[in-house]
Amino acid sequence: MSRSALANPLPLFDAPVLRQDILADILSFAGEGRATILRLQDGIPYFFNEFWTARQRQGHSLHEVSYRACFKAQLPEFFIARLTKPGDAVHDPFMGRGTTPVQAALMGRRPVGNDINPLSILLARPRFRPPTVADVAARLRTIPWQSGQPGPADLHAFYHPETLSHLMALREWLLERAPLERADPDPVDDWIRMVAINRLSGHSPGFFSGRSMPPNQAVSVKSQERINAKLGLSPPKRDVASVIVKKTRTLLADGVPPLHPPALLLAGPAAKTAMIDDGSVALVVTSPPFLDIVQYAADNWLRCWFAGIDIAAVEIAMHKDEATWTAMVHETLAEQARLLRSGGHVAFEVGEVRGGKVLLEKLVWEAAAGLPFERLGVLINDQQFTKTANCWGVSNNSAGTNTNRIVLLRRL
Repeated sequence: MSRSALANPLPLFDAPVLRQDILADILSFAGEGRATILRLQDGIPYFFNEFWTARQRQGHSLHEVSYRACFKAQLPEFFIARLTKPGDAVHDPFMGRGTTPVQAALMGRRPVGNDINPLSILLARPRFRPPTVADVAARLRTIPWQSGQPGPADLHAFYHPETLSHLMALREWLLERAPLERADPDPVDDWIRMVAINRLSGHSPGFFSGRSMPPNQAVSVKSQERINAKLGLSPPKRDVASVIVKKTRTLLADGVPPLHPPALLLAGPAAKTAMIDDGSVALVVTSPPFLDIVQYAADNWLRCWFAGIDIAAVEIAMHKDEATWTAMVHETLAEQARLLRSGGHVAFEVGEVRGGKVLLEKLVWEAAAGLPFERLGVLINDQQFTKTANCWGVSNNSAGTNTNRIVLLRRL
């Protein structure tokens, strides 16, 4: 949402209104040398500042796993540092690539995460106990690369025939050694699968494919064929093992997580996480699907195929109107109220959609009404640019997500 959407802001509140420590901390924040601005719109307090950097690749290297519509690690870091202590459980019911639980592990907290798509577990779990580069390289040498089948013919739009054959050998090897139903696979196998999933399609020699769209999604076969025709290129041969080792080095550049409580990762609806005990979570940091803006199933079809996930069987909901989206958020927040301890917090990020015409934070504010939460306000992490928008040829401050918009709630 642009600044103009908050027309006629009120002056700064008087200090006595700010009774909560987290609000006082937010108001006094000056990390980028700017004072926080507090405004009121439709009865909702808005806090404006650049609370974390908009610059790229400022987080830990373990976060460099691409995924569509994910927030920066600095977002959960901001709240984890202020609202939890080491050993506390930090949860994300829509964990995606696992940014919140991975950041929780990096800060010595207990990682707790859930997503409707089991792909999220495959992306998050290996990063809690990473192997060494040497272990990965040694394991890759044991794979029978020459045993691979030709693979689906339509995937030749993405891969050189030899590369696809090697990917087929790796896929079959992983499905046998680390099937999806195995909750505790070998850490090296788990890691190799995670990196391979992350390298399936992209725009540089660091990926298995020829030149494709940005690496946070996979286009359709027909779209890839059009890309190839437009560029006049055929997919080049890639060394699958070398690509995995190279990406492993990059991910481990900043080291591994410290000792932390064991992770709890679930695959299912965000409103049905019965395996998480009542009152066991200190903080929830999450970002739900934004209406029907992102096509998560379509974006991840290639990753799910490689992992052996039947994406058609995964009930990824698409909310085309505000009423059904608000109802989903209400159900999700009701579940967070169950698992949060007294005084625990929810940081519910919604970004901005449809050119700022739909203010999702107001829908979240409405969805929280009647639940055992104190609605504290909305943080606006005011950024000057958005890499995602630029990738898609969208002018800054006209579309895409230009700001993080986080509804902050406290469990009564």
